[in-house]
Amino acid sequence: MRLSWGLRSAAIVDTAFILLKTEPGRERDVYSSLTDISEVVETHALYGEYDLLALVECDSSRELTSLLMQKMRQIDGVKETETLIAVDY
Repeated sequence: MRLSWGLRSAAIVDTAFILLKTEPGRERDVYSSLTDISEVVETHALYGEYDLLALVECDSSRELTSLLMQKMRQIDGVKETETLIAVDY
């Protein structure tokens, strides 16, 4: 069975991991802002290419898109995000 784009966009996402790069010195501010977002289940500081990791839970890809575009990427100090969507085997 092949899903049309319209059906696929409403599919359940459940869990995603969002990697964030921040402006230098803004890690704590961004971390604090992430903890205020209801869809963010966990937030972790990282060493390496990315500065923060947020575990999020969303009911649909549309909700995930809204979370990223209207909330997470609008936080002052966020330079870049990368989204990893968890799947079941």
